[in-house]
Amino acid sequence: MDAACVAAFCAMIASMNRIALLLVCVLAWLPANSAAAEKPGEASIVFVGDVMVAETPGELIAKGVDPFLPFQPILRAHDIRIGNLECTVATGGKAEAKPYTFRADPAVLPLLARHFDAMSLANNHSGDFGKAAFAEQLGLMKKAGLPYFGGGHDATEAHAPLIVERNGLRIALLGYLEFKPRSFEADAHRPGVAWSGEDDQVIEDIIAARTIHHADIVIPYMHWGWEEEAQPSPRLREFARRMIDAGADMVVGGHPHVTQGAETYKGKPIIYSLGNFLFNGFETEATTTGWVLSVQLGREGVREWRTHVARLDADGVPHPAPDIASPCGRAGDPAIRECKGMP
Repeated sequence: MDAACVAAFCAMIASMNRIALLLVCVLAWLPANSAAAEKPGEASIVFVGDVMVAETPGELIAKGVDPFLPFQPILRAHDIRIGNLECTVATGGKAEAKPYTFRADPAVLPLLARHFDAMSLANNHSGDFGKAAFAEQLGLMKKAGLPYFGGGHDATEAHAPLIVERNGLRIALLGYLEFKPRSFEADAHRPGVAWSGEDDQVIEDIIAARTIHHADIVIPYMHWGWEEEAQPSPRLREFARRMIDAGADMVVGGHPHVTQGAETYKGKPIIYSLGNFLFNGFETEATTTGWVLSVQLGREGVREWRTHVARLDADGVPHPAPDIASPCGRAGDPAIRECKGMP
């Protein structure tokens, strides 16, 4: 073989190696759940607790640190990724007269959109900087391509379900706030969050998600309970069961800054509080321990679910703690089990 042939052969091999390398890179960046499209009628969804991207977490993001990176493998393994955005994201507004107010720089939104498919706005910090700032946030999230639920430009939008379609399943997500201040509530003409104080309205929304929006799966994500209480109140237990009686496939909760246990009712799971996920300023073991909820769905409802423990560091950044057991279950289980280890 002469020198010219050898050179041509080497060039061909080098080109093939470059193509192979490019293919590996492309595959590495594909969503981990890309094969889910091959399973019609099935979908996976993951919920995290309170996500607060102001203060220390916001400063980390501004420096180029990704605080969601420790949980990225778990998040990317799901078809739908949901969190509770526990702050205002805006440039304007004036702080409300309350002990803690949180406002994040809109520059955090691209990172949130990278890790989450939608965020609940139904919480007691969405209105920290007034109605105008909340309306600004709605526009910024829409521009960033980050859907939201549990809040809107008026009460109709705030109470409407976010319908997410995956693999032939229509999943309705509803969000509600049940903790002061009620001034954050949306009304007929002003923006705000969906309020759950009137139980009948929540029940009507759940029914409408199926009858009007034709959802296969309905999941209310509640912001309720008292801070740092280890167990849900009788009122929360009663209302969670009423929501399931109305057609909810499961009930997910948050707000107390601690986890609050789980139970099943008529075979459907209720996870009362996921606790914190990304949130600085907490020091106790209870407030720096949260749950990440992984759920496998079928057309008939929840097939399997489990929680993964998150331990928050001094900056409020969550890290997986696979050696710690936490609640889990599957359809037909008579009682809650405990699971640990990575998925």
